[in-house]
Amino acid sequence: MWYFRSPEIIFGEDALEHLETLGGNRAFIVADPMMVKLGFVDLISEYFAQAGISCQTFSDVEPEPSAATIMKGAKEMSAFEPDWIVGLGGGSAMDAAKAMWVMYVHPNMTPEDINPFEALNLRDKARLIAIPTTSGTGSEATWATVISEPDGRKMGLSSPELLPDIAIIDPLLAQKMPPRLTADTGLDALTHAIEAYTCSLRNDFSDGLALKAMQLVFTYLPRAVANGDDMEAREKMHNAATLAGLSFSNAMPALAHSLGHSLGAVFHVPHGRAVALFLPYTIQFTDNNPGETRFHELSRFLGLPAATPKEGADSLIKAIQELSVAVGQPLSIKETIDASAEEFEAALAQLVAFAEADSVIVMGSRIPDTNETTQLFRYAYQGKDIDF
Repeated sequence: MWYFRSPEIIFGEDALEHLETLGGNRAFIVADPMMVKLGFVDLISEYFAQAGISCQTFSDVEPEPSAATIMKGAKEMSAFEPDWIVGLGGGSAMDAAKAMWVMYVHPNMTPEDINPFEALNLRDKARLIAIPTTSGTGSEATWATVISEPDGRKMGLSSPELLPDIAIIDPLLAQKMPPRLTADTGLDALTHAIEAYTCSLRNDFSDGLALKAMQLVFTYLPRAVANGDDMEAREKMHNAATLAGLSFSNAMPALAHSLGHSLGAVFHVPHGRAVALFLPYTIQFTDNNPGETRFHELSRFLGLPAATPKEGADSLIKAIQELSVAVGQPLSIKETIDASAEEFEAALAQLVAFAEADSVIVMGSRIPDTNETTQLFRYAYQGKDIDF
């Protein structure tokens, strides 16, 4: 038995107007400083004002928020006593809102206590709205939150109750993303879709969403990067990110995410850039293992050469690499981090330890041992084809 979970999704032009229809008294907006600077916090507050709902904002969310930030925001939330909580921004803001929600309802808990087995009864006190301003993380459609530990390692926490009640997917909010952020987040969505389709927990319901998300990214990401005012491309990429989020939250991400999480923690590489960098290497690693994979199915869906499973996997890898180059993304760790080969080797043990501690490392159809994980990092550093 399995469950498919989804928020209510309002999407398309003027989707933000849905906020005017809500009942309630107080809304607490969780955002980062850029959301204030861009005027998005004021915009959301104006819509709530039309609904007669007063707002307070916590805008101190940093990239990959810390537990200290979560506790600080939850304290302010508790003083305001909202019945709506809003995560406004990229994945960090939405993840922070989820974790603060738990601390608001359960002041004696810490973020580390969040788990999928304990009833939280969050909606006895408030409901959650997720409003993404980037097109990639999919946090608006997932029941996970990622918090950074003091050593930089990412702590993935989850509970089905963390799934937002409402996700508002308005392409207007993505229009101001710069090209590099557009590329990073778009390739994050692609990685979500491909790993969801090929992970061990894939299912009929997640598969279709993954395929559509992948198709949209290949079609529209180059356009969105080249011209941020191309609103058709913005809308399609915003939709793709949520579709991919729905897919992987109802299946799972896999090996590229465990390696990418580790690289991001140790060398502070943006999440989408890190996981997408590893995607071709992990496809090759998985396909080298005797047994059935599904990469050729993805190639066939995209109209790529796939007469055999091997040709299909190779075609998919080539297409991902060509897309990455087209949007200005690196293909190796060496091109990505500001560190020498010696510094990389010195960090390798930590990289492997962080990757092996990440639960999604076991979600692919081939699970690496410690030596293979080490080699994956080394080959990805050099940009070498995986031959093991």
